[in-house]
Amino acid sequence: MNQDIISHLIQLRRRIIYILTGFFIVFLFIFHFSNNLYDVIAKPLLLNLPTGSHLIATDVTSPFFVPLKLTTIVALIISLPNTIYQIWQFIAPALYCNEKKLMLITIVSVLFLFMLGTVFCFYIVLPTLFNFIDKIKAPAITMLTDINKYFDLVLSLFIIFGIAFQMPVIIYLLIYFKIVTYKKMISLRKYMFVGVFIIAAIVTPPDIISQIMLAIPLYLLYEIGILLAKLTIHKDKIC
Repeated sequence: MNQDIISHLIQLRRRIIYILTGFFIVFLFIFHFSNNLYDVIAKPLLLNLPTGSHLIATDVTSPFFVPLKLTTIVALIISLPNTIYQIWQFIAPALYCNEKKLMLITIVSVLFLFMLGTVFCFYIVLPTLFNFIDKIKAPAITMLTDINKYFDLVLSLFIIFGIAFQMPVIIYLLIYFKIVTYKKMISLRKYMFVGVFIIAAIVTPPDIISQIMLAIPLYLLYEIGILLAKLTIHKDKIC
């Protein structure tokens, strides 16, 4: 028994080393482009600012640490396939065949939907939000946005939309494991329609645009989750 535990710990240590190595290789490779990465993130805002406008740094260290934080996050994302592979190699031997299939599909779906949520936020939500703010602000107001606050806003919205887009996976797993029945999910539609707007009002910044643009996709994803469960789960599991 002790030998088995030691063997598992050694295997875990090896996988952690592989994960960290993959991350640091990617980080060192893209560190030189950290400022370019921030330029990409800042584009949705800069396109809606007057010509010649710039982001500002109110802290002396911000021009270094903000791109560094962004580079770290990008490195984590790029090295994610290696991270997932190492985790999978560690846990897969303990799983049954059907468990491996379900977990693999779940992991791929979660990653895809999270990336889809961040892409939706970057290309749809942020430009719409900043254009709306630019249109309603008083002409006498000049927007001078701090790079650190802007990064925190964008990162929080990325996380919010990435998590929100997990709705189909959550609904599917709830029905698959019979925690909630398919018919119950159908009956909760009207409450969910109201609930998504309440959720959006709580988790997003206090502006109507980002709230609406989160609430509507969230409800549509709820319906997609129900549809996927109906099409792919055997009837004795969804009733």
